[in-house]
Amino acid sequence: MPQKKDNKTTPAARVELLEIAPEEAGQRLDNFLKRVRPGVPKTRIYRAIRKGEVRINRSRCKPDARLMAGDLLRIPPLQAAERAPATGASQWQERLRRAILLEEQSLLAINKPSGLAVHGGSGVSVGLIETLRSMYANDRYLELVHRLDRDTSGVILVARRAATLRTLHEMLRTDGMDKRYLCLVSGRWPAHLKQVDAPLEKFSLASGERRVKVSASGRRALTQFRVVQRLARATLVEAKPVTGRTHQIRVHCQHAGFPILGDVKYAGDAADELTGQLGVKRLFLHAHQLNFTLDTGPYELVAPLPDDLQAVLNGGI
Repeated sequence: MPQKKDNKTTPAARVELLEIAPEEAGQRLDNFLKRVRPGVPKTRIYRAIRKGEVRINRSRCKPDARLMAGDLLRIPPLQAAERAPATGASQWQERLRRAILLEEQSLLAINKPSGLAVHGGSGVSVGLIETLRSMYANDRYLELVHRLDRDTSGVILVARRAATLRTLHEMLRTDGMDKRYLCLVSGRWPAHLKQVDAPLEKFSLASGERRVKVSASGRRALTQFRVVQRLARATLVEAKPVTGRTHQIRVHCQHAGFPILGDVKYAGDAADELTGQLGVKRLFLHAHQLNFTLDTGPYELVAPLPDDLQAVLNGGI
């Protein structure tokens, strides 16, 4: 008698034929495989594609092939690298459930807590996107629309459809998305300083840590500012990044002479001293508001200041 197949094997342990759903259309093959086979080394994924183990509609393919709805994708057994279980994942899940600002078929909006990286990586066992994928295990598509620094809190978008991701990325490229941040800076921000237009360039310290600086050879960066509240030794300002460079708001505030309190990378000694005096425990930068329009209508997403930042303002600086 023929042996009965073991139906309890996981997809990663056997060949799987997967039909691409409409919401997954448009993704690159390599990116799709990295998402559906988390933990599998990138070298193994690219080797499988190169050797023809991965096929689209029975045909060999390249890593940059774009998937289409209805495509039949052959995925060979791909063994994930062994790794220690992520610590703190369950605690982050509970916090994120309370932090959901919007939950629709094509889009999630989260009020990201400070201290949570947007994705796992070197030195980070668990990130926002990995936690959300475990929470929404039935979703075949979940991708970050944009990023926030680990210490920055506030509104962040996660697409549940590839078409939604493409639309929102186009908005980000063409200034079709209005992003507003609140930050507490050292000193008295002058009312006439409405914007900082200074090119930014990435560089590395001797330790290998990556930083950003204002440099004539850098990429153009523009941030608009508005004073929200004046305090005795600090100013709460609203920052609107017109461009989307790494650490843009933080470096532009420093360049203007008013570093953000709690910024261990860019603040400097004087601001560090004020940070301690005021009881600021982390970077005082919060993605407060996000406005954009999709076919389903206009969106105005607002995340109020977290309690720890609001407490600093209530302290009567």
